[in-house]
Amino acid sequence: MAAALLGRWLGDDLIGVLAGVAAMVGHWRPLFLGFARGGKTVATTGGVALAVALFPALAAAGIWIVVFLATRYASVASLAGALALPVFALFFGSSWPVIAFTAGAAVAIVILHRTNIARLVAGEEHRIALRRRPGRLGSSPAPLESKRI
Repeated sequence: MAAALLGRWLGDDLIGVLAGVAAMVGHWRPLFLGFARGGKTVATTGGVALAVALFPALAAAGIWIVVFLATRYASVASLAGALALPVFALFFGSSWPVIAFTAGAAVAIVILHRTNIARLVAGEEHRIALRRRPGRLGSSPAPLESKRI
């Protein structure tokens, strides 16, 4: 988000988008990991979108939350939010660099999620549990009772 905000402050939407795209590429193929694979750029896209298209980004985040709560698949929520972002950018009348950015980012996120899509089709994608189950590994122990002496 910081790179895109700085780009908008120094120039306009185009400069902000270019700075944001540079940040996204840096998260996808980080220099400090020897350009090995990094993340799928969903969070970075969200930060850039907040900087260059606040209302479309908030609306797409709302889609992410609703889809995640309904399915408990982060990948499905990420895909839905990414695909909704350019639609909201058009709806809110964003500039052409922002619309191009949101459309390109949506395509990139779909491509980077192709293994998740394959796991979803095969029924092998993992759902995220929203509540801890008692007795499961990682659950906190019962509180200790204090005794008066």
